[in-house]
Amino acid sequence: MSVDTVSLTGWGRTAPTTAVRFRPRTHEEAAAVVRGRGPRGVIARGLGRSPGDAAQNAGGSVLDLTGLARIGGVDAAAGAVRCDAGVSLERLLRVLLPLGWLPPLVPGTGRVTVGGAIGSDLSGLDHRRSGSFARHVSALELLTADGEVRTVLPGTALFDATAGGLGLTGVILGATLRLRRVATALMSVSTERAEDLDDLLARFTAGGDRLPYASAWIDLMARGRATGRGILTRGEHATPDMRPAHAGRTPLSSRSGGARGRFRLPGCPPVPGGLFGPASAALYNEVRYRDAPRARTGELRPVGAFFHAADAFPDANLLYGRGGLVRYRFAVGYGQEETLHRVVRRVVRRVAARRSPAVRAVLQRFGAADPGGLSFAAPGWSLALDLPAALPGLARFLDDLDEEVAAAGGRVCLAKDSRMRPEAAAAMYPGLAGFRELRARLDPTEAFRSDLSRRLGL
Repeated sequence: MSVDTVSLTGWGRTAPTTAVRFRPRTHEEAAAVVRGRGPRGVIARGLGRSPGDAAQNAGGSVLDLTGLARIGGVDAAAGAVRCDAGVSLERLLRVLLPLGWLPPLVPGTGRVTVGGAIGSDLSGLDHRRSGSFARHVSALELLTADGEVRTVLPGTALFDATAGGLGLTGVILGATLRLRRVATALMSVSTERAEDLDDLLARFTAGGDRLPYASAWIDLMARGRATGRGILTRGEHATPDMRPAHAGRTPLSSRSGGARGRFRLPGCPPVPGGLFGPASAALYNEVRYRDAPRARTGELRPVGAFFHAADAFPDANLLYGRGGLVRYRFAVGYGQEETLHRVVRRVVRRVAARRSPAVRAVLQRFGAADPGGLSFAAPGWSLALDLPAALPGLARFLDDLDEEVAAAGGRVCLAKDSRMRPEAAAAMYPGLAGFRELRARLDPTEAFRSDLSRRLGL
């Protein structure tokens, strides 16, 4: 096991803190770190893709689990696989797809570990049908504060607290996942342009659940009548008869569906960090919007290119300069579309007034709430915004948005957060009190801590 002292941040590159990082290769080594933890405790960390401070622990210990990355055999009868927590979803996709399977949920990036996906209870593009990641976990192995490894099953209080619990109930060492059967490595994709936010919401709801996967990009640089304009993208798994005649011999070829390559997609600006200012951001957004078809159906794309669009430009977090970025992801219920409108208008005005670049704003729809006490997804709309951390007045601005979202019965995603106040989190998450009580019983010495847990009093 390697050990070093290192300064860590989330993917947003804000608020670096220093911790002792341990890289275990076995469960026994991980348990030894938990048993020997210092007064500042320990937190698990995967690939560092969380934009905020959920996997940082100032002055304490961090367990880097990327060395625990074994994938077991696929149980074809049960449609399941057992894997270590440090396995990335990108690698899982590469291994499973040629066998005719997909991970239970494929988010917008493959650079997330299985442990991170459970700890943040990731939601995907088909949440309305499939729910979040932990809903597809049939068992997990959890290293608890006493240094023992427990098998935790769905339906128990500990499982529900661990799903979305941000690593604060213990260290997830492995899990058994239920898989999704697919016939090809391709997606059939439909794309359409919307002139403003009203048009975009109408198109989103008009499509219903005809296609399982759906999301929309919103142009935060557009103003006036075009405020909230965007591109709606839907998809479904292609069947063998949809494949072109010249396609390869096997419909599950990793060439047509793998996520390893650096595919080029319109979602990723081809400019180096530090050169992406408001003028280039506005130009990029304009080109992206105009380049999208007004309406197109049946376009075939590789599975990896469809789901892992964010990985086409892996250094996108450098675009906002040295100060990094803040990802503000919130959700409001159906019937609260006016709140969504107000937030988008306020963000657009702030970006325009401060002449700040903004290229990422993703809208999704959620289905039924997930059982995790701190899980983010609940029925309604979700909007994720990337904003420059150096934007003047950003902290107060987002505090105001927190109040508006909470007043509408909504919530901000804790797994993405880097700046929320504890009173705002308490107002948004009614299950927080129960989560704290369970933690106090399981871990009275607070073995598992993070910068986020201290900041929000979790």
